[in-house]
Amino acid sequence: MRMRKLAWMAAMAVALPAQAVPPSFADLAAKVADSVVNVSTTQIVHRRVPGVPPGFVVPPGFEDFFRQFFGEMELPPMERKSLGSGFIISKDGYIVTNHHVIEQADKVFVTLHDGRTFKAKVVGSDAKLDVALLKIEAKGLVPARLGDSDRIRVGDWVIAIGNPFGLGHTVTAGIISAKGRVIGAGPYDDFLQTDAAINPGNSGGPLFDMNGEVVGINTAIYTRSGGNNGIGFAIPINLARPVIE
Repeated sequence: MRMRKLAWMAAMAVALPAQAVPPSFADLAAKVADSVVNVSTTQIVHRRVPGVPPGFVVPPGFEDFFRQFFGEMELPPMERKSLGSGFIISKDGYIVTNHHVIEQADKVFVTLHDGRTFKAKVVGSDAKLDVALLKIEAKGLVPARLGDSDRIRVGDWVIAIGNPFGLGHTVTAGIISAKGRVIGAGPYDDFLQTDAAINPGNSGGPLFDMNGEVVGINTAIYTRSGGNNGIGFAIPINLARPVIE
């Protein structure tokens, strides 16, 4: 009886690896790399503070009280920068990213996988859906293919490509952990959940299926530390398609 059990286990060990072990993602990552971009923004922030005497520190919460007596003074403008990701959807320069990546930006720049950087124009943006459409003037662009997020299944393999923490082009892999997730992000709360590592800077980047088609736009993470905890969320591409096409 023991020999039969061992023989059955050996047979299963031979039969399972093709299904249990994922293929290498190298060919897929190389295939879609040129369609993924880094997005950087700058915003000029104008700051006004109570005009109190030099060296005087205003206690927190008393700013309005001191403004009544000393008025206001304007500090030198401060440049605020942010980073995100995106993906090309047409050869004539249209690029998709998240609305929150470019929100209130004074300047937007797109860096291609080959290192070229272009100033981008914000063509349109939907704050509720958290999707934005950019446009650059460039040649030799490689658009991503859009897939069908309705057909993706829980357990399917996916890869996320983006610009986490400003490190540049980064590939991570995982599966679709759930569909239809509600996370309180707005009226279009219907996210794909994935355990592919998504971190700050990945926002706006693509989530690819194993056919190399975009099935989601990486948008948010669930974290208490500020980094990846294996719970990331992507906008289904079918939800965003009417806005970006």
